[in-house]
Amino acid sequence: MCLPQTNNMDSKQQAAGTGGGAVPKPRDGGVSLEPFIHQVGGHTSMMRYDDHTVCKPLISREQRFYESLPPEMKEFTPEYKGVVLVCFEGDSDGYINLVAYPYVDNMEGVTGEHEERDPQEREQPRRKHSRRSLHRSSSSTTEHKEERVDRREAHDADASDNVTELKSPRLDPKILSDVPFQMLDWNSGLASEKISQNPWGLVCHKQHLSRMRSESKERKLFKFLLLENVVHHFSYPCILDLKMGTRQHGDDASEEKAARQMKKCEQSTSATLGVRVCGMQVYQLSTGHYLCRNKYYGRGLSSDGFRQALHQYLHNGKGLRRDLFEPILNKLRSLKVVLERQASYRFYSSSLLIIYEGKEPEGPSAPGPGQSAARPQKTAGAPADLHPPPPPPPPNSSSETDTSQSPVLGSLSSQGPERTAPGPPAPQTPPTKSDCRSLAPHPPSPRRRPECPPPAPALSPLPAAPPAPRRPPLVDVRMIDFAHSTFKGFRGDTAVHDGPDRGYVFGLESLIQILESLRDENLS
Repeated sequence: MCLPQTNNMDSKQQAAGTGGGAVPKPRDGGVSLEPFIHQVGGHTSMMRYDDHTVCKPLISREQRFYESLPPEMKEFTPEYKGVVLVCFEGDSDGYINLVAYPYVDNMEGVTGEHEERDPQEREQPRRKHSRRSLHRSSSSTTEHKEERVDRREAHDADASDNVTELKSPRLDPKILSDVPFQMLDWNSGLASEKISQNPWGLVCHKQHLSRMRSESKERKLFKFLLLENVVHHFSYPCILDLKMGTRQHGDDASEEKAARQMKKCEQSTSATLGVRVCGMQVYQLSTGHYLCRNKYYGRGLSSDGFRQALHQYLHNGKGLRRDLFEPILNKLRSLKVVLERQASYRFYSSSLLIIYEGKEPEGPSAPGPGQSAARPQKTAGAPADLHPPPPPPPPNSSSETDTSQSPVLGSLSSQGPERTAPGPPAPQTPPTKSDCRSLAPHPPSPRRRPECPPPAPALSPLPAAPPAPRRPPLVDVRMIDFAHSTFKGFRGDTAVHDGPDRGYVFGLESLIQILESLRDENLS
């Protein structure tokens, strides 16, 4: 168990650096956490617990919200899996590692609640984009630039006291992506260096680890939520993180924070569409890497720019994935119906993830000439669809059926050895009643001799059966981030709202309308 007295990183680092021996690996029951390589948005670091599970710093309101979700919403949210305790442990090289252990009530050194502070914005300030039709120019860039610089300088000064505070956990090569990630700057169009995880997730991880280190002197153990890894079904997950709704601040926000959040909404598509881009990664077949965008790109988009962002999200570098429109639209419409029934619920500052498989679809596509000949089992029933069921053929006539299954071979059957139309009977062997009973006036025998000419329609080419349908694309839609959500009677909240979350529903309606427009424009 990760006990408080074992979490003194200074003593661990001294032991590792002065010949005190390597720090032990995680004790029994401990799980080493690693950065989640597909994090495209947010400001707290998502950690990988195992292939099917991720974890994030616990916020009590969010935990209780997951525990009280209406059953019909669970289809559209990650599965809640519980709570773990997380502490720092060092390795022999002085690197910091986060290790999770089973949660135990009333553990010493565990605080009851962990509320996230506003993250330090480490990204470069937004600059005015030359394409005014797609991006908004921000008049507040200058006033925030100095604040960010001050924060960065203060952060760097603190970091210089102990360089190891800024070291990230060493990534296990087993969880590194084989597909590189590349962030595209929204205003310059310049691409960043390709790395083995989403660049925004790496920024969040370094910042959050530094904050945790600064708090670890007073608080040795941290609570983390365990949640379903919603992309574990996907080989090449293409993810769109959307901040939903026209309002982002919770009912408990300070006046300063509420004003800051309202300003962000007013200057982005949150006000005009009820939705804005928070992050994105799209696998590009043309280059073999993920194209990434971050929240600053999304804040600078106009309504037309948001539309083009959706187009880019559905484009794999070779073409637009038109097969994705209906599956995504169906899920969004279903979610809208569910949320319209949730009276008094508000999902302030929550996000919506849209995910699809970026790998080229497997399974049959439109067949080429003669393609159906490779699947005779799919066309064996074609003659039965056009004619009454024939009597069972004799054992030596099975090749007749095989030949008729190919449209190419069927069209040449009048010249083939198995379907040759017989000529006039030889005079020395005229047909008899016993040889050709179908010519007699009484009902035909169920077994006809192959020498007898078949009816004329049987010689016509038989159409091939339709190809097997292509598998539907793998698509998912999930709501995440409920730290500021509320509903009537939740945790004694005094603010009670009427009806459904109209701001969120408005965002869904805008999203559906734009996707329908893109679909209709690209039908051909």
